[in-house]
Amino acid sequence: MSRNIHHPTREQIDLPMVLDCLSDPTRLSIVYTLAMCEGAAPELCCGDFNALSGKSNLAYHFGKLRESGVMQTRMVGTNRWMKLRREDLDARFPGLLDAVIKSAGRDAERLQLSDVATTDAD
Repeated sequence: MSRNIHHPTREQIDLPMVLDCLSDPTRLSIVYTLAMCEGAAPELCCGDFNALSGKSNLAYHFGKLRESGVMQTRMVGTNRWMKLRREDLDARFPGLLDAVIKSAGRDAERLQLSDVATTDAD
């Protein structure tokens, strides 16, 4: 059974909130990981991010990403499935998400993103 979670509409996605959200290294790692896995897995489960932090800390960051409109969360039973809201973000702020991901990729080693994005989903 799938439960609905509140997400902002496309028009409610606010640039300052998105930029503030992406300024956090953990949230940037989550976004980078989702972007790197988009072709192979349209959604990732919350457990796929356990290498980043503890469950309660991750839940906080997932909530911030959802509330800002960067990420969509779908609940199925006790699992949360997440994906980037690429279409909405590209419509609101053309090129922003790609620029952020490209920049994060260039700085992946310094930001310690490379290990997270290459971790196999369980």
